[in-house]
Amino acid sequence: MEKTIIIGSGPAGWTAAIYAARASLSPLLIEGAITHENQEKNRLPMGQIALTTEVENFPGFPPGDLSGYLDSAISKSRKNMLPPRVPELTGVSGPELVELIRAQAVYFGTRVISDDIVEVDFSRLPYRLTGATGNIYETQTVIIASGASANYLGLESENRFKNRGVSACAVCDGALPRFRNKPLAVVGGGDAAVEEAEYLTKFTSKVYLIHRRDQLRASKIVAKRAMEHSSIEILWNRIPEEILGNDKDGVTGLLLKSTVGEPVKELAVSGLFVAIGHTPNTEFLKGKLDLTEKGFIARPIPFRTNTSVSGVFTAGDVADDYYRQAISAAGTGCMAALDAERYLASL
Repeated sequence: MEKTIIIGSGPAGWTAAIYAARASLSPLLIEGAITHENQEKNRLPMGQIALTTEVENFPGFPPGDLSGYLDSAISKSRKNMLPPRVPELTGVSGPELVELIRAQAVYFGTRVISDDIVEVDFSRLPYRLTGATGNIYETQTVIIASGASANYLGLESENRFKNRGVSACAVCDGALPRFRNKPLAVVGGGDAAVEEAEYLTKFTSKVYLIHRRDQLRASKIVAKRAMEHSSIEILWNRIPEEILGNDKDGVTGLLLKSTVGEPVKELAVSGLFVAIGHTPNTEFLKGKLDLTEKGFIARPIPFRTNTSVSGVFTAGDVADDYYRQAISAAGTGCMAALDAERYLASL
């Protein structure tokens, strides 16, 4: 029986593993499997950050040549799995960053298994977790850091230009040179979409907000800000039909289909930010512990990582529908490990 099992392998899961391992809890981390289904749902191992080209806002990684450090910190077998570095990249990439956190967790004794947890039994101790492989894992505590998957439009051209002009996080990517001082587009109509558009105006003077209806779903005060913003132009009753671009420049424009029968419109932009929500990876938890209306794990104690089940803790985007940043996920991973350690001590 394990002392603690961590489900998920993004910054939250690996940070929880670092703290749990250093606390002599001998954590077992179940990192997920590389399958076609997981790829289709944007939930491959290593989390969403592994889909990000450049990370400028994670503390401790200013621009600089990391090649020597990466060679010494990451094993050759793991480094061979990383995508090639983009020539103009001056800092750390998303895959490199999460690989470094993984290496740190493994160094302190974290054991890693590639499997997908498909069923849990929290009705009695030890807790039982069932993997897609059929393996059964028993543990005294669980840290759930299974993350959330950004919702995309489902266009073939969208997949082609992910990380080359298509993004699901303006805060993560908006300041990159690719997007600075160039016309950009955000698709969506809720509070998050408006906030993404407003954030992007820090780096460019023209942001198009594309919405399929004739009024925003955002709250009235947020919608009013968007409609009055001098740098935001709202394109009503439109949806992206195709993303235009090329291998050299990435995204160069959009074809916008009308939802009210008007002709297709071509829009010249250098980036598309998809803000149509996130889906938490909590399918295997339904009926097993409390979830919010949006499906995220509910945290009944403010500023703590406890869930509705004693001894089960949560970290990262699977319980966070607001910040959704690598650094905030890592912070809650630390908190969850400390909470698990103190819970075990209380037993």
